[in-house]
Amino acid sequence: MRKLISVALLFCLASLPALAQKAEIFGGYQLTHFDGGPTSNGWNAALTGNFLPFLGVTADFSGVYDSGTHFYTYTFGPEVHARALGVKPFAHALFGGGTFSSGGFSSTGFTTYLGGGADVKIAPAVSARLAQVDWMTTRFSGVTDRNNIRYSGGLVLRF
Repeated sequence: MRKLISVALLFCLASLPALAQKAEIFGGYQLTHFDGGPTSNGWNAALTGNFLPFLGVTADFSGVYDSGTHFYTYTFGPEVHARALGVKPFAHALFGGGTFSSGGFSSTGFTTYLGGGADVKIAPAVSARLAQVDWMTTRFSGVTDRNNIRYSGGLVLRF
């Protein structure tokens, strides 16, 4: 029975991309303010597969830089959204990892983004992400930092 359930679960997971109604690729600028630290500039990219008219799964990748310091994140999670009159407001909860490096030192830990934003349609398959704001929590070497903010903006391509 366990083998049958495992095979059925594997089949369902492998079939998810075929069920997608639309996929979206986002790329743009990111500004991150670290609690008690610097405000850093960088990039943000995401791929979202929309499986229902109001639900998708997002893979988000980003990197910020400041005076020899690098912070990269790779997070994944659900996104809920609505579409009306060319505007798509959304909210997401993304969970994954992050790598901080500076001066030959590197540390990897857990990263969470809770937030959302709005995309505004500018062409049939192109939208502008005017604002995406995320509350970022990090946990590195047993230390949790909950007061970080990330702002992103850029272009979204839909196919």
